[in-house]
Amino acid sequence: MVNSFAMAATASTAVEIPAFTAYANEEQPAKLKDRNWRQRVRISEDNGITNWKGDAESVSWFGQFSRDGIVECHINWTPAADGDYSFELEVLDQLKTVHVNEAVAGSSMKVDLGSFTIPEGTGYAEFRLRSKNGDGTDNGRIESLVLVDPDASMVLEDFHFNPEPRRNAASVHLFYPVDRDVEVAAFYCEMKALEDPVWSYYMATGWHRGYFGMQVNSDTERRIIFSVWDSGDEAIDRGRVADENRVKLVARGEGVHTNDFGNEGTGGHSHLKYMWKTGTTQKFVVTARPVDGRRTIFSGYYFHPDKNEWMLISSWNAPKDGGYLRGLYSFSENFVGANGHLLRKALYGNQWIRDSSGRWIELTEAGFSHDPTGRTNRLDRFMGLEDGQFFLSHGGFVNGYTEYGKRFTRKAVGVPPELELPSPDTQ
Repeated sequence: MVNSFAMAATASTAVEIPAFTAYANEEQPAKLKDRNWRQRVRISEDNGITNWKGDAESVSWFGQFSRDGIVECHINWTPAADGDYSFELEVLDQLKTVHVNEAVAGSSMKVDLGSFTIPEGTGYAEFRLRSKNGDGTDNGRIESLVLVDPDASMVLEDFHFNPEPRRNAASVHLFYPVDRDVEVAAFYCEMKALEDPVWSYYMATGWHRGYFGMQVNSDTERRIIFSVWDSGDEAIDRGRVADENRVKLVARGEGVHTNDFGNEGTGGHSHLKYMWKTGTTQKFVVTARPVDGRRTIFSGYYFHPDKNEWMLISSWNAPKDGGYLRGLYSFSENFVGANGHLLRKALYGNQWIRDSSGRWIELTEAGFSHDPTGRTNRLDRFMGLEDGQFFLSHGGFVNGYTEYGKRFTRKAVGVPPELELPSPDTQ
């Protein structure tokens, strides 16, 4: 276990955990008038924790411990106004409340929060700081949480906190091995979200030129998203992409919005606003139709649960391709890090490909991978089998992890999907 924080070893050992690695929690939603509660408390690399008012919210840090011990805790804090303040720290069901008398506005100070026992086998521990100062009180600015090992019995390898300002849970992926000589004309996958807080994207059918899945944008908006990348190597600005490298819209389905995208490569984006339901199976298929050896028409189809039929999301003409689908994968992403401490989980099953001759082939094997955040900063990332399907989960600071590259095999379904897809030319 690797810890990236600097250690100061004197009579004791201490680690300073930046405020910008914390998360805001909603404690008493009845006291909050707006639904965008995570925007109330501001957490940034430049300013730490600010705009924290009253006791309706708390902030949390998460650390992983590989051995038992005692830690003493304090915060480096600057009060917003003169007066008396109270804070409460909870660690593994241990509560300590402290009072600060006659604090001076703008004066940085150390607030001792007490000592806490870390039992053997703890794994992840949450350090949740609450205000006890009442509604409307500005709780000032927090610069860091500091843990001190008074006996200097813990060493670097005994605990780990994510040191980076990027607070997203690690992105996690399923990669499906396919024989190289198979010309994949269609890729089908079913997906069911089990844990889907806002700012989650669950992708069912990804390939070398795009991705197709479902997203949680807010409490009141969800989307079905299908995107196809341009040719070339421009990563940020589609305005810099030459016309001969741009994918071109062929058709889009009813109610589908299309536009450009950038900052993750560039290309054509499409989405349908639809409140897909947690715990229900969603069906996706992407197809490839090569054109004249130089271009390919990629189309994304979604089985609309309310209409009980397949609909086209969009179809794009991709230049400098001319082939079929390759590099097949699925993934799960936490695309805004403000709630990267929440668990995300989805099931992926009944994967099939159809080759260029019309033959269906079931995909029953998948391998696991994750983004760089999952290497050491966030180990709460998993793949496995559940209810005859693959699952991906990330976030939640769940103990354990799945090794990069590990492969799983699900039980075959044996019955290929029946697809009645609308033609892009008729949209």
